[in-house]
Amino acid sequence: MVRVLSTEEFDVWEKILPKEYQERIKHIINQLKNTYNVGKSLGYPFFREKKVDKYRIYFLVYEDIETVLLVTISDKKAQQETIDRIKGQLDFYGEVIKRNI
Repeated sequence: MVRVLSTEEFDVWEKILPKEYQERIKHIINQLKNTYNVGKSLGYPFFREKKVDKYRIYFLVYEDIETVLLVTISDKKAQQETIDRIKGQLDFYGEVIKRNI
């Protein structure tokens, strides 16, 4: 089974979303525990997003250590800015994973 971790940023977003979205996110997390083939690739095979109505869930897949890192959630308006920010911080997220294995 795949281990699913989350950043503080993701956790904050998840808590402020309406309950209906929180339930859908829990379903996506359960999917990720069973398969990496969830969502759409964003320039790298390991950087993915999953659309939930007007929101996007961004996550990084580390197949070699069977781990997914849920990075953040954004709305459609902030989509490109969020993608660019995550791409610029891939080394940081790699360190987050190393600290948690």
